[in-house]
Amino acid sequence: MSDDNLPKWVKPLLEFGPVLAFFVAYLRMKGTSYTIGGSDYDGFILVTALFVPLLLLCTAILWKLTGKISPMQIMTAVLVTVFGGLTVWLNDDRFIKMKPTLIYLSFAGVLGFGLLRGHSYLRLVMQDALPMQMEGWMILTRRFTAMFFGLALLNEVIWRFFSTETWVYFKTFGLTAVLFGFFMSQAPLLAKYALEKDD
Repeated sequence: MSDDNLPKWVKPLLEFGPVLAFFVAYLRMKGTSYTIGGSDYDGFILVTALFVPLLLLCTAILWKLTGKISPMQIMTAVLVTVFGGLTVWLNDDRFIKMKPTLIYLSFAGVLGFGLLRGHSYLRLVMQDALPMQMEGWMILTRRFTAMFFGLALLNEVIWRFFSTETWVYFKTFGLTAVLFGFFMSQAPLLAKYALEKDD
């Protein structure tokens, strides 16, 4: 089944539902300690343990319904599984908090590598959705690279120097707001370098 045949709410629900579920569960379980198998676990650790399989399930359903998964979704699923698993196994919340840093550094590194070679890897992923001249793609790729490096740094500052609750709010709403604002700010660039339909 293609994206066009799905109800409009299905894909956003599967993509953002696990994050919202994580946030709601954290609010209900924060500050509470649970004893399982003789070990004490903070509510945040247990919420992480529930989040990992939920994300994998939603990703699998999305793949089943659409027949495709983006490289970003694959990388996110892998890193969530690895770092979420380490968080629960070692009973240490630092691992899941570092996950966004590694994701954004990976994106920035890949895009930066492409720029050094004179290519826009961003164009390879988004050219169907955003027909644009090559000069525009290079500018947009440089901006994306800088943004991803900035988000990685910001995540490190938040989780290292602020409370877990602050990080959860930042991860759920702050990052989304920053990404939305960034995309909106690129509208003049997209308009300037957009290709005409005849092109």
